[in-house]
Amino acid sequence: MAMEMETDPPVAVRELDRFPAYVYDLHGLRRHAEGIRAALPTVELFYAAKANPDARLLATLAPYVDGFEVSSGGELTHVLNTVPGARLAFGGPGKTDAELELSLCHDRLRIHVESPRELQRLAELSRRRGGADVLLRANLDVTVRGAALTMNGPFGMDGAAIGRCMELLPAMPWIRLRGVHAHLASGLDAPAMLELAGEIVRWARAHVPAAEINLGGGMAVHYAAPAERFDWVAYGAGLARLTAPEETLRIEPGRAVSAYHGWYVTDVLEIKETRGTAFAVLRGGTHHLRTPATKGHDQPFTVIARDRPGGLPGDRPLVSRSVTLVGQLCTPKDVFARDVPVDRLAPGDVVAFAMAGAYAWNISHHDFLMHPKPAFHYVDG
Repeated sequence: MAMEMETDPPVAVRELDRFPAYVYDLHGLRRHAEGIRAALPTVELFYAAKANPDARLLATLAPYVDGFEVSSGGELTHVLNTVPGARLAFGGPGKTDAELELSLCHDRLRIHVESPRELQRLAELSRRRGGADVLLRANLDVTVRGAALTMNGPFGMDGAAIGRCMELLPAMPWIRLRGVHAHLASGLDAPAMLELAGEIVRWARAHVPAAEINLGGGMAVHYAAPAERFDWVAYGAGLARLTAPEETLRIEPGRAVSAYHGWYVTDVLEIKETRGTAFAVLRGGTHHLRTPATKGHDQPFTVIARDRPGGLPGDRPLVSRSVTLVGQLCTPKDVFARDVPVDRLAPGDVVAFAMAGAYAWNISHHDFLMHPKPAFHYVDG
């Protein structure tokens, strides 16, 4: 069960007077990225822009990463406009010809090929443009224990499809096979990630004669226990033991990098009770912060009590009660946290939702009901 966090939000969160708003802690993000980078001396670190493509976040991360993973032509263009000259990995199923042609304009880019047909299309498009550097994306038949999400189905290729690509490649020498990409699961701790990395590396060495192995992301982030963090030091040490000479291991985390450094902050409009259940209706909703509805968890939060001049006679605070925090949308799915205990909560109080730095604003359905969009603030120091 989620409950109020003990960790204090940044001062900038407590000083806000207009809601809703996002607050990104760039100073904290910088320190976190620096620690991850130090733990991975033998591994290439790419940030998955899909987790949060905010331009200020990308610029903050740029000195600490070797590149960025993108999954669309829009992300590709945005990242390069924000961090000119950055190295890129371009993945994802369903790449259009226009996206593949766009990727061919950049020589510091790896294309993760998702199917034999995509390889053939890419070969045709790149033949007169200097070719392309590719990794074959593998969808391996392995058991992943404890995963929050497994990337099966349309993602990558099974052994037969990889074999077909290997048959096609000799006839297209302008396509430069650089290695294998295999992002198989998400929500794993360091020991599980290392076990999976070992399986991927052994398979790649046996089936694809290439020097680059991209292990993907998927590092666990615990919304119910925000203080628990992925063990980057243990993971880095394990990958160092796994790496062979003349071989490059690459990872592309997203959520585990930026989730901890964003807050969604809003205020309580009303508190009501329906058939014995207390509800706090907040300004905004999951059209701004879709994460709890998507993952089915309670978003961790802190209550910041505020005196509210001109309150109504019937405004009574909840005291030592459980409450369900909801937004303004016309759907019962607009829930941030369900039946969570609070010491005190009243109309006019501020609720600061933590861990909103990844898969939050950028995956939310912003225009449903056409409510005002949140403001964005940045803490840097």
